[in-house]
Amino acid sequence: MRKQIYAVGDIHGCYTALLALEARIREDVSATKAERPLIVYLGDYVDRGPASEAVLQHLSEAGHPDGIERIALCGNHDDAFLRFLKRPAENIAWLDFGGDATLRSYGLGHLANSRRRRDFLNIAALLEETIPARHIRFLEQLPLLALHDAQLFVHAGIRPGVALDEQTEEDLLWIREPFLAEGPNLPLTVIHGHTANVEPVVARGRICVDTGCYATGRLTAAKLTETGAVFL
Repeated sequence: MRKQIYAVGDIHGCYTALLALEARIREDVSATKAERPLIVYLGDYVDRGPASEAVLQHLSEAGHPDGIERIALCGNHDDAFLRFLKRPAENIAWLDFGGDATLRSYGLGHLANSRRRRDFLNIAALLEETIPARHIRFLEQLPLLALHDAQLFVHAGIRPGVALDEQTEEDLLWIREPFLAEGPNLPLTVIHGHTANVEPVVARGRICVDTGCYATGRLTAAKLTETGAVFL
């Protein structure tokens, strides 16, 4: 029996929008009596938006009462946050592409406003006290991709024409071109986020679900069908 899959685009700390979209998905599951429903989150749970801490708290919960299976993939912002937590002084650059908002969500605004390396040299105890271990474990365990039949779920995309077992972590998390122009050049459809657009994009061999929620207020899910996708 085929799973009914819903792929959720980049959340970026937009907790209220996440709850609203999950409610829409539950309504759709109930209305269509969808069998074996699965939500695949395409990464970038943190940064830029106002409530990264709440998003990670929600997604790291052990179970949900709605009976919907969930898989959360790693995004480049999630990877950058984890690198910062492990070696903050060496990863201050993360603050310049949205990490400052994540620190503020954890009550660390005084660090969010700093770019001085010395301010980050001895903060291991502060981070351990502030960032729940559950959130760190969640980030550490995020897979880079998920494959269901001929549908590949990944944060950014893949290097066109390269076998999946030869793809690099950097491409899976960061690639834009030539993937956006060429598609996967493999016998599969890639469902991804990472490259924000006002509307979802359906192109050759790929579906992009990132609608820039932190800027637009619109979080999108693709309900995968045999012929493409319906967007919630």
